[in-house]
Amino acid sequence: MSKKQTYSIGELAREFDVTTRTIRFYEDQGLVSPARRGQTRVYSPADRVTLKLILRGKRLGFSLAESKELIGMYQPSGDNRHQLLALQRKIQQRREQLEQQRRDIHALQQELDDAEQRCVEAMKDLENQ
Repeated sequence: MSKKQTYSIGELAREFDVTTRTIRFYEDQGLVSPARRGQTRVYSPADRVTLKLILRGKRLGFSLAESKELIGMYQPSGDNRHQLLALQRKIQQRREQLEQQRRDIHALQQELDDAEQRCVEAMKDLENQ
């Protein structure tokens, strides 16, 4: 059984559950470069992998610019140590951002709890008058 060598924009959109407009946007940003057969876009397996990596980066909270940077570091004939180290740094930065957000959410929840408690106490004071 041979592996499929090209993909249409519709096939990729269905596979990755995105719109064709999203894929065209990534094309406009220079992230994927499909070949053309007349007006039809023809995506290669490499374009498919790139799209998969973009969407994975998006799920991890990376910006499109960050994903583009990381994808652009890939060297097919190299050991890609530079790319992997950059990815590790991005992951660590993202973890730190998430940890800060977690602390911020916890602090906000505490403030809400305090405000709610003051409301409950004020209501009790009103009832006792």
